[in-house]
Amino acid sequence: MSAYGRRPEAVEALLVVDVQTAFVSGGGAVPGAARLLDRTADLLTRARRSGALVVHLQNDGLPGEADEPHTPGWELHLPVEPGPREVVIRKTEDDSFEGTPLGPLLTDAGVRALAVCGVMSEMCVLATARRALALGYRVILPHDAHATYDIPAAEGISDTVPAAMASRVAEWALGDGAEIPAHATGVVFGPPARQLVGRGPERIHAGPRNSRSRKYYHHPLGRFGHFLMNSGRGAKGR
Repeated sequence: MSAYGRRPEAVEALLVVDVQTAFVSGGGAVPGAARLLDRTADLLTRARRSGALVVHLQNDGLPGEADEPHTPGWELHLPVEPGPREVVIRKTEDDSFEGTPLGPLLTDAGVRALAVCGVMSEMCVLATARRALALGYRVILPHDAHATYDIPAAEGISDTVPAAMASRVAEWALGDGAEIPAHATGVVFGPPARQLVGRGPERIHAGPRNSRSRKYYHHPLGRFGHFLMNSGRGAKGR
């Protein structure tokens, strides 16, 4: 059965993907950035009010990129509210689960269903939603709560592909597994099965790119006190 038109059921987590200043403000903002920010802010308000887990994903770009760490464009554009149910996870890959503790965090909270919003539709949003589906989560991707850039024309291949079309193709690429409500207001939130206790919000660093070294991470939530990983990452493209 198609994912469109299903009766809303509560989700226990909201993943806000790469809503960073470089991508949603100024001359480098994605088309429709104002709408994206409005819908994301609404999702955040309702998720917090319901007690859902909120995870902000923050991409670490390469040196010279718009989202290079600790530059103005890298900063999260929307405020993060202190509390044990709100976490910031830094990442270096399109797939927000890759090389980060996102998966264990969701598992520890008992999350079974999640909503995804942010940028870019056909890159980090798609990769994160697809991985979540593969891991068995119920995934909701509101049509009006993700965005991307126009795809430039390529001689002999295609004219410019409008951003809205690229976003729609990203939704289609998820197949029938994901639920795609037309509006973010159709997402219903509820608390996860288990409540995490910690200081929050805390940034969890995914580590440098192209690294084979062993990394040590700290997070105050439950068994995330120590997160060890071996990472081998290639360059990330946007």
